[in-house]
Amino acid sequence: MGSRETQNAMTRTRPLPIYMDCAATTPVDPRVVAAMLPWLRDQFGNPASSTHPWGWEARKAVDTARRQVAALVGADAQEIVWTSGVTESDNLALKGAAQFHRNRGRHVITVATEHKAVLDTLHALEQESFQVTYLGVGSDGLLNLDEFQAALRSDTVLASVMLVNNEVGVIQDVAAIGALCRERGVIFHVDAAQATGKMPIDVHALPVDLMSLASHKTYGPKGIGALYVCRRPRVRLQAQMHGGGHEGGLRSGTLPTHQIVGMGEAFRIAKEELDQDDTRARALHRRFLDGLRDVPGFHLNGDAIRRVPQNLNIRFDGVSGEALMLALQDVVSVSSGSACTSANPEPSHVLRALGLTDEQAGASLRMTFGRFTTEAEIDTVVRALRENVERLRRLPAGDSERTHPGC
Repeated sequence: MGSRETQNAMTRTRPLPIYMDCAATTPVDPRVVAAMLPWLRDQFGNPASSTHPWGWEARKAVDTARRQVAALVGADAQEIVWTSGVTESDNLALKGAAQFHRNRGRHVITVATEHKAVLDTLHALEQESFQVTYLGVGSDGLLNLDEFQAALRSDTVLASVMLVNNEVGVIQDVAAIGALCRERGVIFHVDAAQATGKMPIDVHALPVDLMSLASHKTYGPKGIGALYVCRRPRVRLQAQMHGGGHEGGLRSGTLPTHQIVGMGEAFRIAKEELDQDDTRARALHRRFLDGLRDVPGFHLNGDAIRRVPQNLNIRFDGVSGEALMLALQDVVSVSSGSACTSANPEPSHVLRALGLTDEQAGASLRMTFGRFTTEAEIDTVVRALRENVERLRRLPAGDSERTHPGC
């Protein structure tokens, strides 16, 4: 056997590390896979085909999934528009609303800690002569409501604030922010990719006009997402995808029935098991923090209370996050920030917005667990963190970059 074949064989037999990167993507729930399989294998009709049973059955499955997604967030099924994922949902919401209402105003408000799917979309709108105000946050990662209110102008047409931050897990007060927008007639968009299945959401109780929803952050398949578009008061959007006029003309393209069924089943499970998932997550959260509290220089980034328990963005004074991540790579899979910006060598824009120095931001790791994480896995990760933090701190200055044992 050649050296490359030997290496591949070793790679295949090596046990995978514990998965603690659920903010990047969650594993697909086996029940979701089971629900999807018939629509990949046997029932392949196009849901837009209205002249035969194959299409009718696919349409029924899509309609069922639409109701399931709507139910998790308290929406009506008619308010759910299928997309390819949250990035497309954010683009449709922000570009669609801004462009449709450009004659009302060209000012948009957002937060500096938003996901790049929002920030980059707004940068594109700036090229279309829109003005964007990027509000800062406090050291807790939370937006100051007085600053938001002061930023509202007579020509403000749109605001976008993430419900749960993808890097530090803090929860913004979208109810209060939305109320300020509703008073001024400002369209309010919320990216809820990291919130579904982690906290109760009711869009009819919240003054939210547009909400982006993810499948693969909620134990569903990748490549499918949705946008909630409020019908009362009605929100008008300019379509960004043109073709066959699918989804009420807002998003043309043949619907992927199997992925839609998967997202529907994932959201059905999330609604049914929300309380028990939350109870487990809070217990694991406490177990993780209790195991590290006595480590000198240990910090949790972001507000300690107003957050989802599944997200733990942490740092250890004097320890490089990259060095620690590499030292842990055989034990646990984690990230240093958003998966969508992991190739960027610059420190996290979110952590810098919290006031962390480049050194502190570079020392931070995002650990996010989920439905299938066990207590034993949390204990193993805590033990590995303690051991490797101590080991890296013992290394002479400059040697901490030699991170992996045997390097």
